Amino acid sequence: MKLTKVIMAGAMVLSLAGCEGSGMGQKQGVGTLLGAGTGALLGSQFGGGSGALAATAIGALAGAYLGSEAGKSLDRADQMYLSRTTQSSLETAPIGRPAAWQNPDSGNSGTITPTRTYVGSGGQNCREFQQTIVVGGRTENAYGTACRQPDGSWKIVSN
Repeated sequence: MKLTKVIMAGAMVLSLAGCEGSGMGQKQGVGTLLGAGTGALLGSQFGGGSGALAATAIGALAGAYLGSEAGKSLDRADQMYLSRTTQSSLETAPIGRPAAWQNPDSGNSGTITPTRTYVGSGGQNCREFQQTIVVGGRTENAYGTACRQPDGSWKIVSN
């Protein structure tokens, strides 16, 4: 379950960041960097003392690998479909109603399903959600929280 969260965290960061990489190497590099950062952040949430440091390091390594794989697997068009659907779903979809995306060229697809809406500590609107991505017939699931930013976009605040 925790590993799946790390996998999807990298993919979600890629989707919300709207990567502009045009070549396979650049996408993979961006995925590696974003995955490492996300994995380190997630890993730091586990353990205490030296255990937290070890969890952070493991999270960074796992995130780098998985982000690299996501960068190879989701092309720019996939990321565009995912990003648009994520932003739209977080903005308007009712709780429990999945919003689907599919890239007809790659066959990759997924859903975003808001599961809870609340007002965050800073007064911003936040939504918990479930995300599913299907790449090459393989399905991955993750859960996260995103909050609306002053510019109207949604930013993932936890996974």
